[in-house]
Amino acid sequence: MASSLAQLDLHGTGYCASLNFRRTARAVTRLYDLAFQGTGIRSTQFTILIGVAKVQPVAINALGDILLIDSTTLTRSLAKLQKQGLLTVSKRAARRQRFVSLTEAGVKVLEDSLPGWRAAQERFVKAVGADFWLGFRSELERLAHVAVDLETPPTEPRQSAPGTA
Repeated sequence: MASSLAQLDLHGTGYCASLNFRRTARAVTRLYDLAFQGTGIRSTQFTILIGVAKVQPVAINALGDILLIDSTTLTRSLAKLQKQGLLTVSKRAARRQRFVSLTEAGVKVLEDSLPGWRAAQERFVKAVGADFWLGFRSELERLAHVAVDLETPPTEPRQSAPGTA
């Protein structure tokens, strides 16, 4: 294995956007997970519940688009939240869509978790600076759109037929 590893060119991998975003996301997630201790949810579940609360009832595909979560991961997460009694998922409706809404228990969990979230958010923003955070948050939104746009490979320019150019 050492000989194979020695042949790899790892130059520049520390500059990788994915590596750096995931590393930062894990650290920020841990901070918020600590804030949610005792509420019965984690920060990943909190974001889904907030997404639902803001636009409910919301179609599953629309929620995935809002949160930028792939359908497999979102379906699995919604099933766990539904099993916990925090949300409902409708039967297929018009255009074969299913809609998600919070239950009263889901509203209660959000109510219980918001003070911890507010405390963690305030500590985080104070540590990085409010002006920095506002600008950086806008840049994160822009970068999310850039990454989504880059998921679709660019189309190859059409080759002109010989003698037509």
